[in-house]
Amino acid sequence: MSAIQTYVRKTAPRGRHTEQVGPFLATYSPGTAHPMLNYAIPDDGAKPTTAEIDALTEAFRQRGLLPRLEYFTDVAPDLENLLVGAGYVLERRVALMTCVPARFADRPAPGGYAIREPESDDDYRGMRAAQNQAYGEPAGEVTGQDLEKAKKSKAAGVVSALVEHLATGEVVGGGVALEIVDGTTEVAGIGVLDSHRRRGLAGALTAFLTRDAFAKGAQSAFLTPGDGEIQRIYARVGYQPAGECVHISLS
Repeated sequence: MSAIQTYVRKTAPRGRHTEQVGPFLATYSPGTAHPMLNYAIPDDGAKPTTAEIDALTEAFRQRGLLPRLEYFTDVAPDLENLLVGAGYVLERRVALMTCVPARFADRPAPGGYAIREPESDDDYRGMRAAQNQAYGEPAGEVTGQDLEKAKKSKAAGVVSALVEHLATGEVVGGGVALEIVDGTTEVAGIGVLDSHRRRGLAGALTAFLTRDAFAKGAQSAFLTPGDGEIQRIYARVGYQPAGECVHISLS
């Protein structure tokens, strides 16, 4: 678990500003106050003092951001109680699932669909819009800055994959595998439009990204599914429960 938390600690700063506040790495995403993009990660074994928790809270408040943390409970088992004692409230517990090459089970795209890497700006726009809608957010406009960021991410080793509906050419889903660090990668952002769900597309997307990562030398992949139904989809690709991630914040 410590290795996975170290991976997150190394990759979270990509595209973000960071600041060490006591035993916390605070990360801030320029241009957005979205809580899922601005959060702190504790050091392994963190047992912060009240003053250190207050300093972290103030660091987020000064930037007009929600004080918030995301971390794997096994690496800092005492932290949740300390944060709750300081007024923080648990948002949710998210399962952690991992996969290794020996457990991987490939899942091909169902008939009528293709899964591939984006090849054009329009591909990236379609993928981002589909992911946003799949997560209940507005499709939004993908700006030139967003496209440039996507290209920089690709150059850094991030792999994107989209689902194309062959009959219409519509992009109906997408996901990413982050850069491989010390043999580990994270699969994230798997989303499929409601109108195309329950056809095996989420599993096929996950398999595409996981297969590609293993082919490039990754020895483990992990993800954090949102609910039990999604966990079952990932289990069919070879992912197994390995712990939990806590999201906790102070309103």
